[in-house]
Amino acid sequence: MTKFFNYLWRGWMILLGAVLTFLLAIPVLAFSVKKEHYPIAYKFIRLWCFGMFYGMGFRYELIKLTEKKIDKNRQYVFISNHTSIMDVMLPCILMPNHPLCYVGKKEIEKIPVFGLVYKRICVMVDRSSPKSRADVYRRCAERMEEGDSIVIFPEGGVAEDTSIILDTFKDGAFTLASKHQSPLAVFTFVGLKEMFPFDASRGFPGKVKVYFTDVIEPEESVSELKSEAFNQIKNVLVNHQ
Repeated sequence: MTKFFNYLWRGWMILLGAVLTFLLAIPVLAFSVKKEHYPIAYKFIRLWCFGMFYGMGFRYELIKLTEKKIDKNRQYVFISNHTSIMDVMLPCILMPNHPLCYVGKKEIEKIPVFGLVYKRICVMVDRSSPKSRADVYRRCAERMEEGDSIVIFPEGGVAEDTSIILDTFKDGAFTLASKHQSPLAVFTFVGLKEMFPFDASRGFPGKVKVYFTDVIEPEESVSELKSEAFNQIKNVLVNHQ
């Protein structure tokens, strides 16, 4: 019976996503044509994220582990752990003053309507293509020059082995932060791995704990930045999971 209700819940997500995408796609597409209008498009993107997150029965509690502040006049590379599709909504919800550009999988552009919006507002990467992966830095740099901040999940995807607390980080986010001299805004999401896993037969609505872990200035080498961010997020997961 529990599995049955979980499948119904996942079906509701598809319906909710379709309705929200249908209602918000036109303003997002219209206001993302010109770069100077993207902050307006971002307001509609945030509305979509709020609708999906709360519409699925989730809420969040923000817990600050640092006294550092997010400066609305600076651009950031936003990173966090990645365990669920619902992770994608949280950066937009958390960052009202920083229009975000996501680095995401190219395959998603195949989804009808949503893929069209996704293609317009994200930097897509074909993981099977070295050329595509290398070009991500240039395209992200362009978006940052236009005033956007960047969201990258440094694990590169969700680990198939659910026993893994935090998968190995890739260099991309840290190379970008170093090259563009943009600080890393480090967050840790706790709860979604159990609440909304990729296994459609499991999950439940509830409160997600969001730990504002640190702001790391790009003053170290790429490998040192990566190691510091990895250890910070893993420590939070080990101590608060």
